[in-house]
Amino acid sequence: MDRMAKKEEVIMEPLERCPICGGELLKKEVEKLLRGGGHVAIVKVHARVCSHCGERLYTEDTIRYFEKIRRKLQKQELSDLRPIGQSFTVPVEEM
Repeated sequence: MDRMAKKEEVIMEPLERCPICGGELLKKEVEKLLRGGGHVAIVKVHARVCSHCGERLYTEDTIRYFEKIRRKLQKQELSDLRPIGQSFTVPVEEM
């Protein structure tokens, strides 16, 4: 049988420990800032967060959702996003 003809499905098991420091991973609701096209969106999602170093691990579906929101920001497709205020930049002053 041709190696290309048979594809094995790879199932990713959730990590039990943080890949950065080995700390315990806890499921939490977190806020993620997404930037695109001069805009910023705040998205609340669930993630596995390291109790030691704070590293966040997101599911593939969550990452795809982030990409979708970033594309909307880049394309100025903001009609289904709810504004929460305004942002400003402040020039650096010489001290």
